[in-house]
Amino acid sequence: MGYGQNADGALLTLPVFPTLAGQGWSVHKKPTFSTVVASHVSGREVRAPLYVNPVWNFELTFDALDGGSGYAGLGAQSLQALMGLFLQCQGQFSPFVFFDPTDYAVSGQAFGTGDGATTAFPLLRTLGGFSEPVLAPVTGSTTLSFPGGVTVSAVAPVIQDNGATVASSAYTISNPGGVVAFATAPASGHALTWTGFFGFLCRFDGDDLDFEQFMANLWRVETVKFRSLRAQ
Repeated sequence: MGYGQNADGALLTLPVFPTLAGQGWSVHKKPTFSTVVASHVSGREVRAPLYVNPVWNFELTFDALDGGSGYAGLGAQSLQALMGLFLQCQGQFSPFVFFDPTDYAVSGQAFGTGDGATTAFPLLRTLGGFSEPVLAPVTGSTTLSFPGGVTVSAVAPVIQDNGATVASSAYTISNPGGVVAFATAPASGHALTWTGFFGFLCRFDGDDLDFEQFMANLWRVETVKFRSLRAQ
């Protein structure tokens, strides 16, 4: 089962990064911005940010992957699960969804204020004092699976307008994209919040991935690198 196994179209047709028992430590998660810095001879600087939101760089390692069905603790054909995802994505060409076990849900998250005219609002996630768009919300009932055998029952988002739950028939949510489009514009000054689950829309860093066989039907991958995609 993958991170956020999708049995009902909750993540559309995007593949999902698999949960594999052979995942090792450490896990790296690195936010990256891009800033142009022009230095003056006086020592003063002019700085211009190129990214409003970060690119999240992830790095995982897999100590053991089962190429057959002889190592029950690793999950039968766990090698094929990871290799298959990479092949399905054609390396860095097409995206997949990754559910970070430390960052996958929000509750009462503010994502906009009505003005009586605007009907489309991007879903947001706040981390500390910083908010950024959510591009891969879970829009239906599904099960999120994480390392260590942890599972979470995820449901469709609950959207609230000034504390009142909005009927699901009164809006649509793009997925991927994470934009809530209301049939009727929320009233001016109305606070919009949501409670729900999300993943990171990602792509692999490169077009090759090194799988090493170290025993019969046992494989490992020293590093799997991928990064999040930013809102267009």
